[in-house]
Amino acid sequence: MSRLPTESAVPPPPTEPYRIKMVEPIRPVSRQERLAAIGRAHYNTFKLRSDEVFIDLLTDSGTSAMSDRQWSALMLGDEAYAGSRNFYRLEEVVREIYGFRYVLPTHQGRGAEHLLSQVLIRPGDTVPNNMYFTTTRAHQERAGAAFADIIVDEAHDPAADHPFKGNVDLNRLEALIRRVGPERIPYVSVAVTVNMAGGQPVSLANLRAVRELTRRHGIKVFLDATRCAENAYFIQQREPGYRNRPVREILREMMACADGCTMSGKKDALVNIGGFLACNDETLYQKAADLAVLFEGFPTYGGLAGRDMEAMAQGILEMVDDAYIAHRVEQVRWFGAAVAASGVPIVRPVGGHAVFLDARGFLPHVPQDEFPALALAAALYVHSGVRGMERGVVSAGRDPATGKHRYPRLELVRLTVPRRVYTADHLGLAARACAELYRDREAICGMRFTYEPETLRFFNGRFEPVAESPYFTTASSAAGP
Repeated sequence: MSRLPTESAVPPPPTEPYRIKMVEPIRPVSRQERLAAIGRAHYNTFKLRSDEVFIDLLTDSGTSAMSDRQWSALMLGDEAYAGSRNFYRLEEVVREIYGFRYVLPTHQGRGAEHLLSQVLIRPGDTVPNNMYFTTTRAHQERAGAAFADIIVDEAHDPAADHPFKGNVDLNRLEALIRRVGPERIPYVSVAVTVNMAGGQPVSLANLRAVRELTRRHGIKVFLDATRCAENAYFIQQREPGYRNRPVREILREMMACADGCTMSGKKDALVNIGGFLACNDETLYQKAADLAVLFEGFPTYGGLAGRDMEAMAQGILEMVDDAYIAHRVEQVRWFGAAVAASGVPIVRPVGGHAVFLDARGFLPHVPQDEFPALALAAALYVHSGVRGMERGVVSAGRDPATGKHRYPRLELVRLTVPRRVYTADHLGLAARACAELYRDREAICGMRFTYEPETLRFFNGRFEPVAESPYFTTASSAAGP
């Protein structure tokens, strides 16, 4: 495998392959305002109002800046309930770029996950995944399946400098097939890239090996293709033999290793809403389309306006532009180098969509039972107005069989970079804030629940500090949701 670039020195930021045509004002928020705001939000950054945030790195989902061509596409919206021409344009583009025959639009990626889980999973099944993602696992378990992690061991080590930490452990997958039987594995779920491991990619060699192994056992493979263009870029840069291949071609080869995919258009496809389920199996498509009428909408709109489908089709074409995707990934890498330059512990190598702070390394004095990643995200907001999100024990949830916390080896704060939104100055400010907070890390205390939702608790959970801290003041907390 090719060597990874070092992060010992911060290089110059990459030059944007676009000009800024429109701006949105943002307002700095005082520390006193931030202290009050985090209290009202019950120390959960998801519950902050957007106008209480200065630099918003909560997510890259639906937060991209659309291009002039995408804005123009909105004016081509055909809002017919059935048979919208925008659906057929989306279908045409998905067939061209991904190679799948059948396309079912959904309101966003989790709608596609829900349909796939309901159609393929039977109670008692096991679904192997290369590390969990919150909504994916929730839909699989809700349909009656058990989750099985088949990712390589390096993915659980934030310091491991492996170029493809998203890879499936083939021995682990084969052992699972022998243990439960291929008839109880409805499909293998492979994320490209792996969000919870730090946005880590999967190699094409590994995808092909997974395809060959599952073919021998008659098992389907479905990709979570949410950030597939970023994964294709990593293959281009890191996997021998692909340096001179266009991202567009590499992406098509990735998809050829699967029976279908779920896709959130809110990430790589550069739109504010939308997703789809794509496959080559007509019977599977028809079952999903019948179910979509109940949960998403008619199969030619799937919960989306026609204009949204048209903008997503244009975004899919833009996401595989080599100049664009190179800048997108290298901007995130530059941000990671800027954060790590001050000794702040992060997940290495830096992934395609975010810099992940290693909260256990950042706050070794806060036990995992006191949610160090959540506490760190709240403290970073109070310190700087930068909003990130927890990706640790709170996100992992509870084991449905035992009711006890799941304890992932990775306890992370995700600082996610929206596409075509922030400049190097914005990200440099966020990097300096991380460095300043790291120097004062002993002042950050842990958290405990005051309200714990049953499902996806990181969205709506409420918390309070376990001790006094200059970053958290219980006097600012307000009653109510």
